[in-house]
Amino acid sequence: MAMAFATFNLSPSLRFVSNNKGFFDSQLSNSFLLSHLFLGTSSFSVPTLSFSTIHQTSRRPHINASPCSSTSFRCFAQKSPVDGLGSNGASERLVVLVIGGGGREHALCYALQRSPSCDAVFCAPGNAGISSSGNATCIPELDISDSSAVISFCRKWGVGLVVVGPEAPLVSGLANDLVKVGIPTFGPSAEAAALEGSKNFMKSICDKYGIPTAKYQTFSDASAAKQYIKEQGAPIVIRADGLAAGKGVIVAMALEEAYEAVDSMLVEGIFGSAGCRVIVEEFLEGEEASFFALVDGENAIPLESAQDHKRVGDGDTGPNTGGMGAYSPAPVLTEELQSLVMESIILPTVKGMSAEGCKFVGVLYAGLMIEKKSGLPKLIEYNVRFGDPECQVLMIRLESDLAKVLLAACRGELKGVSLNWSPGSAMVVVMASQGYPGSYEKGTVIQSLEEAENVAPCVKIFHAGTALDLDGNFVATGGRVLGVTAKGRDLKEARDRAYDAVEEIKWPGGFYRRDIGWRALPQSEFARNA
Repeated sequence: MAMAFATFNLSPSLRFVSNNKGFFDSQLSNSFLLSHLFLGTSSFSVPTLSFSTIHQTSRRPHINASPCSSTSFRCFAQKSPVDGLGSNGASERLVVLVIGGGGREHALCYALQRSPSCDAVFCAPGNAGISSSGNATCIPELDISDSSAVISFCRKWGVGLVVVGPEAPLVSGLANDLVKVGIPTFGPSAEAAALEGSKNFMKSICDKYGIPTAKYQTFSDASAAKQYIKEQGAPIVIRADGLAAGKGVIVAMALEEAYEAVDSMLVEGIFGSAGCRVIVEEFLEGEEASFFALVDGENAIPLESAQDHKRVGDGDTGPNTGGMGAYSPAPVLTEELQSLVMESIILPTVKGMSAEGCKFVGVLYAGLMIEKKSGLPKLIEYNVRFGDPECQVLMIRLESDLAKVLLAACRGELKGVSLNWSPGSAMVVVMASQGYPGSYEKGTVIQSLEEAENVAPCVKIFHAGTALDLDGNFVATGGRVLGVTAKGRDLKEARDRAYDAVEEIKWPGGFYRRDIGWRALPQSEFARNA
């Protein structure tokens, strides 16, 4: 059945399209509101505003941005009645700005664009894949390190919610500046983001509030660190105190390897100021898992469980990476364990941060070790944002209105909120540039992405590091480049769909792990990729 749309030409750079089920409602740069536009006539005009009727058969209009230009785009707003977001119960429409440009941000844009309460999604800086997918309008020229520029953009385009993806802008205080001027921002203040920005701070919170974690000591002197390592023995873990793009952790199986890790951080300074202090902690044996909770400063609600694969090679071998794949749910996190994590780790942290005078608002991402000996969870580290690639499998399974839920967190209204998830499982396989996590070539051509997305239902490719060359081909610009994600009735079906899609992609310059999900599936399931 055809649907009628109206195209509103407000300026040479912007067209809003509204269908006959409602209207676009946003505070625009020239300070007028578009509201209550009835499409029963074929012509209508107000100063600087005109429209013509369009017929479209698509059931789900969405933002469709030109990959080559961030200043010429079409915003499609699908209207449907939703519950009120505010405490006054009034229906609220949102324009959302996502900060970041990786696979996590693509997944967030994908979920937000599907949110009934979301009118439009911007992403800064975004990437070519996000723009081409139609999941958001990318704004590459917006300097996300400049709070005043972000604030100006939000005011100009009536942004009612900012979702900060990466950790660096949070640690530098972007959320502080936005909240100060009254812009709802999902992400912690710089003070609260220290849970990720400083491993020593995180450990001190654990000590003070009785949160189970590995035994540790902090050092800024290499000789003292080595002496402690000698006393403790190997295996042992060395962590850079600050942000190191997911690469600041060395699991040393021998003393010499641990000494080299200390020297590389404290003497050679491979991580710069992030490695001016190191955390030396006991090696925990068991199974790692990722646990996420949305936090509004006082209350926390858990997300579905997920498990990622940090090592670069099959069988969890080789150096650590930002993540080579993930799946959800994670069988290792039983309902009993999830309740224990909330009671012994998440809620004490939320209450502790409040008591310290730096309430946490955002996502608490707990990297856990389920100890082999005790079967109990211990906190390895905190991240203060959605994990990547775990965000991809969570967002493809989320059925709740993400924009509505994140705004509730910003307003301290999470109490009583529950989330709906699709049944079954999801898996993401990360495709990375050859050489990652070391040096790698940029600009290698990637083909057949559309064919890959069409191999099976519920396949979605999230772009982490892509651009378009002069011929319109996708090229790799980063280490981790694509997150090939699929849903299935169970983990095996999700896995089969994800790998079927991966095998369609023509990218000689890329590689991927062939055993994502190996801890949760029998080894026989991986025979075809051996």
